[in-house]
Amino acid sequence: MEVHDAHDPHCRLQPGMVITIEPGVYLPQEGIGIRIEDNVLVTQDGCEVLSAALPKEIQDIEEACRL
Repeated sequence: MEVHDAHDPHCRLQPGMVITIEPGVYLPQEGIGIRIEDNVLVTQDGCEVLSAALPKEIQDIEEACRL
C-alpha cells in the first residue's frame, strides 16, 4: 500500500477529505480484471458518494462505453 497510498496510514479521516473505495475482481486465468471505484467525500456527519451517478451495473457500463 505504500506505493499506492503514500499518505500517513495512521491519519484520521477529517471532513473535506476525499477517499476512494476500490473493490476489484481479477480473473488471471482469463487475463481480465475490473474495478468499480467510488469517490467519497468525508463530511461533518458522515460521507457523500461523489461518484454515485456513475454506472455500476454491467448493462449500464456497456451502454456508457458505446457513447
